[in-house]
Amino acid sequence: MKREFAPERLNVPGFTAAAATLEAADPVPDYERLVAELAIPAPDALVRWVAHGEERPGADGKATPWLHLEAEAVVPLVCQRCLSPVDSLLSVDRWFRFVADEATAEAQDEESEEDLLVVSRDFDLHALIEDELLMEIPVMPAHDVCPTPVQLSSSDEDFKAAEEAKPNPFAVLGALRSRKPEEGK
Repeated sequence: MKREFAPERLNVPGFTAAAATLEAADPVPDYERLVAELAIPAPDALVRWVAHGEERPGADGKATPWLHLEAEAVVPLVCQRCLSPVDSLLSVDRWFRFVADEATAEAQDEESEEDLLVVSRDFDLHALIEDELLMEIPVMPAHDVCPTPVQLSSSDEDFKAAEEAKPNPFAVLGALRSRKPEEGK
């Protein structure tokens, strides 16, 4: 009999012991924090993911749960040059090792090359997928070649004309300075 696993409440020990695999193509709007980063709504965009569990011998010889996660999505982000939407590929391919508790994770984190998570019988795989995709968002998304010309000046002609029409505030100070003390009364 094949066990069924739910990504919202993943039984990590059972999933890894069974060397099970889950995969799906979820709509991007299901990932609220990811949607908050988008330039425009992307109702048709998909997050495609595959999670595979396995057990490997640990340092103590006991079986240690591992999870391999692959996920990708193409989402519209804001181009930092032209400020219009740019489709950006977010791609994750990462291994996670599960440990017994937070204290163990914290103690082993610095010396460990892999990412550590706390083992759970109701682990939220969707939250992990969303976290990993959020970390893949580029610092400065940009088109290779922007679809509209990028304005490289900080002001236009109307702005310059308005600046020239303003009186110089230091001219008033200059007029005060040129008066002699006896003329002031």
